[in-house]
Amino acid sequence: MEKKLELNRILATDCGSTTTKAILIEKKGDEYRLVVRGEAPTTVESPFEDVTRGALNSIREVEELTNIKLLDGEKLIYPSKGDSGIDIYVSTSSAGGGLQMMVAGVVKEMTAESAARAALGAGAIVMDVIATNDMRKPHKRIELIRDLRPDMILLSGGIDGGTISHVIELSETIEAADPRPRFGTDFELPVIFAGNVDAREEVKKSLEEKTALSIVDNLRPILERENLGPARDAIHELFMEHVMAHAPGYQKLMEWTDVPIMPTPGAVGTLIHTIAKKQNIDVMGVDIGGATTDIFSVFEGAFNRTVSANLGMSYSVSNVLSEAGMDNVLRWVPFKMTEDDLGNRVRNKMIRPTTVPMSLNGLKMEQALAREALRLALVQHKRMAVGLKGVQQERTISDAFQQTTSGKTLVDMMKLDLIVGSGGALSHAPRRAQAALMLIDAFQPEGITQLAVDSIFMMPHLGVLSTVHAESAEEVFEKDCLIRLGPCIAPLGNAPEGKEGVEIKMGSEVIKVPAGDIRLIPLKEGEKVSAVIKPSKYFDMGEGRGKIVEATLRGGAVGVIIDCRGRPMDLPEKEEKRCELLNKWNKALSIYPDTKEE
Repeated sequence: MEKKLELNRILATDCGSTTTKAILIEKKGDEYRLVVRGEAPTTVESPFEDVTRGALNSIREVEELTNIKLLDGEKLIYPSKGDSGIDIYVSTSSAGGGLQMMVAGVVKEMTAESAARAALGAGAIVMDVIATNDMRKPHKRIELIRDLRPDMILLSGGIDGGTISHVIELSETIEAADPRPRFGTDFELPVIFAGNVDAREEVKKSLEEKTALSIVDNLRPILERENLGPARDAIHELFMEHVMAHAPGYQKLMEWTDVPIMPTPGAVGTLIHTIAKKQNIDVMGVDIGGATTDIFSVFEGAFNRTVSANLGMSYSVSNVLSEAGMDNVLRWVPFKMTEDDLGNRVRNKMIRPTTVPMSLNGLKMEQALAREALRLALVQHKRMAVGLKGVQQERTISDAFQQTTSGKTLVDMMKLDLIVGSGGALSHAPRRAQAALMLIDAFQPEGITQLAVDSIFMMPHLGVLSTVHAESAEEVFEKDCLIRLGPCIAPLGNAPEGKEGVEIKMGSEVIKVPAGDIRLIPLKEGEKVSAVIKPSKYFDMGEGRGKIVEATLRGGAVGVIIDCRGRPMDLPEKEEKRCELLNKWNKALSIYPDTKEE
């Protein structure tokens, strides 16, 4: 592509379910920097039913804010010259509900789970998982496929050279369902077969005439290895060819973009994966939205993504309360609040999902709910981000008594280097310290973990850009997208309140934080300091109880947070004591303004 040889001005859009966001990036001297962001309502639904209307409106806002002419009528101007034109245009999308998939595999805990990982990693919402051992009757599976009407189905099962009967049974179930796609009902539903190579001919017989069948390499060729790349690539390709092509206005948008449109979560995942690989670190990213909470992680090079489809802060806020339970939400509220009051506030939010808190107590209540949404999403992520199941491993006698088929989770909070938070509750929290404490309370990181937030939610734009021009994407991510909040130092273990916790020597200063306490040490962004961290006999910083750890700490918008409240953290059951502690911790980090309660 000639236009990407010399990139001086880059335009990117993200067509979300409610808002379309446009960003303009320019090369200034030797570096790429964000210039401005514009946004407009998404127009994929009636009365417009044309996604390009919203895209054009967001681009026009960029034009107005910068006085740079980007459009000639409804055509983008190429190449950039002076105060007009761009060199490349990229876009992501989750409009129209994003990419909704069903996956099917022979064994739920093995090939079906590998298929779900492939779909989630490609940016899909997995509507349901079908497996031969899922205890459903054949007619129930058929009804499910017909009722859900997914955009795409990923069929897997069997190692290469293994038995094919179960895979054929699943393909015949899909054939019997004769599924119709959500968009473009006159078109055939895309089905990807990524299973046992010996079953390909039989699967073709079942599905080739009734579906748009694609066959790719087996995603579990042997028990000991996953091969998710070909299936993910096929999902991206078919998303454009079959799903987006039939969504209102996307054909036109696809003609405008210089690279294929990516599903928004897939683009965010690509960026997280790129950063982890480039910096050789373990990273976790979270996007808490109105309806869903997505978690992305890279541990030891393995990328995983999960979608908690009913854990959000507006449209599904009532589900957060339902799944977490009243007690778990109320334990984060730093004032006396009855269950009835909490329930009524949540119902009001459900009725008016786009409202924001109008009082300080309302904000505290919403941030309590956000903690639980994040916590529950992490629990689900840990279940999904596991080592391969079915792999032979050395077992001790004690293991023989553990009746579990689950692989071991890859999520190790002690090894985690960076947490990146995004979504309204985190990116737009009135104070950056509030975002930091929500992440700490929900995820309970261990050891030394850098905390950050996405400044204005441009990770999707940068994710798709990283596939064609990694340099500009990474530079803007570091300098304009990522707001570093600072490191969290959290020793593993528990001790009675007031006992020795941790002693930290930073330069000439020695800070002692007792067990049960939390402390904030100012350290600005860009400042670095060598630290010697000495936990007491009760605590472990990753090298063993009482063992010293040395590290270089990098400052941020909040500073260095020393959290000696214990891991796992346990809050008092008595309301009065709990509120006293929460308010003490909030004051230590200047979480809320010093005002009287309502």
